[in-house]
Amino acid sequence: VQLQASGGGLVQAGGSLRLSCAASGRTFSDYAIGWFRQAPGREREFVATINWSGSLTFDEDFVKGRFTISRDNAKNTVYLQMNNLKPEDTAVYYCAASRYSGKYHTRDYDYWGQGTQVTVSS
Repeated sequence: VQLQASGGGLVQAGGSLRLSCAASGRTFSDYAIGWFRQAPGREREFVATINWSGSLTFDEDFVKGRFTISRDNAKNTVYLQMNNLKPEDTAVYYCAASRYSGKYHTRDYDYWGQGTQVTVSS
């Protein structure tokens, strides 16, 4: 499956962005989709994931109450709604596909998009 992340940009602290991850190729609904992010000089870290049907989601503590992951299988797209953004959210955000739900580690994801830059100014 091929993934294309988009929707990043420059936003002030407290603002919002919605990232999209559009998929093509293999059957999109066969895969769980995860969002990860990587800031300069840091390792890629897990943000959130959603299972194939959208009925099960997991996210990291640092995004609880601020970020929401969702999917529309009819549009082959997963979204990450990000509200109340903070400067520490600045990173390149990647979406990835896994055969298994509820996975947190990069090694559990087989397909990756190219990333979209999110920059939050203070």
